[in-house]
Amino acid sequence: MTADLTGRVETVAAAALFVLIGATPHIDWLPRSIDRDDQGFILTRQDLPSGRSHHGVAARAPLPLETSVPGVFAAGDVRHGSVKRVASAVGEGSVSIRSVHQFLSPVT
Repeated sequence: MTADLTGRVETVAAAALFVLIGATPHIDWLPRSIDRDDQGFILTRQDLPSGRSHHGVAARAPLPLETSVPGVFAAGDVRHGSVKRVASAVGEGSVSIRSVHQFLSPVT
């Protein structure tokens, strides 16, 4: 049984189902200073516009999964180019934690 936005309910016979969530990033609470793509997904490291300064941070490229705002990281379905799978999101979360530690550690 499925329901659409109008409330119409339909029963559909199926041998298997694939449920896709995360097709719309719900990130309106984030500051607009964090760069997004045309669909609203957050841009990180390799997807940030080339030649653009990292919001005034000189001599440092963004860390893995770092956004256009230094020290702010994105992982999972909200990130541009993510594969929209739970296992991938978990892996990206662990990469983000490593980057947070690197960001917070004193430069030596």
